[in-house]
Amino acid sequence: MVATNHIRNPVEWGADQVTAAAQAVLRAGRVVGRLSEAPAVPVPAVRRIAIDDIRDALARGIADLGACRTDAMFLCLVYPVAGLVLARLAVGYDMLPLLFPLASGFALVGPVAAVGLYELSRRREAGLPTAPSDVFAVVRSPAFDRVAALGLVLFAIFLAWIAAAYGIYLMTLGPEAPTTIGGFLREVFTTPAGWAMIVAGMGVGLLFAVVVLVIGTVSFPMLLDRDVGVATAVATSIRAAAANPLPFTVWGMIIAGGLVIGTLPALIGLVIVMPVFGHATWHLYRKLVPAGAGE
Repeated sequence: MVATNHIRNPVEWGADQVTAAAQAVLRAGRVVGRLSEAPAVPVPAVRRIAIDDIRDALARGIADLGACRTDAMFLCLVYPVAGLVLARLAVGYDMLPLLFPLASGFALVGPVAAVGLYELSRRREAGLPTAPSDVFAVVRSPAFDRVAALGLVLFAIFLAWIAAAYGIYLMTLGPEAPTTIGGFLREVFTTPAGWAMIVAGMGVGLLFAVVVLVIGTVSFPMLLDRDVGVATAVATSIRAAAANPLPFTVWGMIIAGGLVIGTLPALIGLVIVMPVFGHATWHLYRKLVPAGAGE
């Protein structure tokens, strides 16, 4: 006899949430694409790159940070400040189980906050002078509406991750809220339910991170650089990832490792880590989609 009810484990539940989020993103992308697609735009070509290109992009990102240090650091103070605010809210409102998902998931909207860094790198690459106000020049860009629309897609992914993480907590350690930080940490690291939450959370979080890496690495810089719509920019980013699976994997691992290091101490390291990644992403985009390249 076939069972009519099935209690899903955290991995199954999380996978369902990722699938639902992906479908929502695709639907939103189609709508945004129809609203903002530029007419008669040639499909950009993508290049195959090597690991050395990632090293060069990082070196150029560090050089950009050195040349625009005040600008980049001013912008990226948003990261540690926002992270600390999120941490305080999580503890203050009995949302301790969401503390790590909030802190780690904040990186999912990182490409949006890095748009100002892309603009600084673009101006420096073109030999134009840079000033602190240039960080916000994207607001005056004709592409701002498309950048904002794609940013809303990433924010939706962020919210889906928070929902998935909370669902995993409810199915493992929940539903009672922890009473102390020490008690919560003991449950997380010393009980089978806590281990299940860690494994399921890391697995589902990885899937969300891969989605953002694939759709965001090329799309945001391209929207600033070319008169293209969101659909074209996202499709080009996906094609670039498909053509360069190993470099994209290495790039993702570098970002993940850098973000972990950047959280110490008290997220202050992100002041250095995030601008380097932001500037480097612009140069990685240039290597993946050469200027004037088309098919």
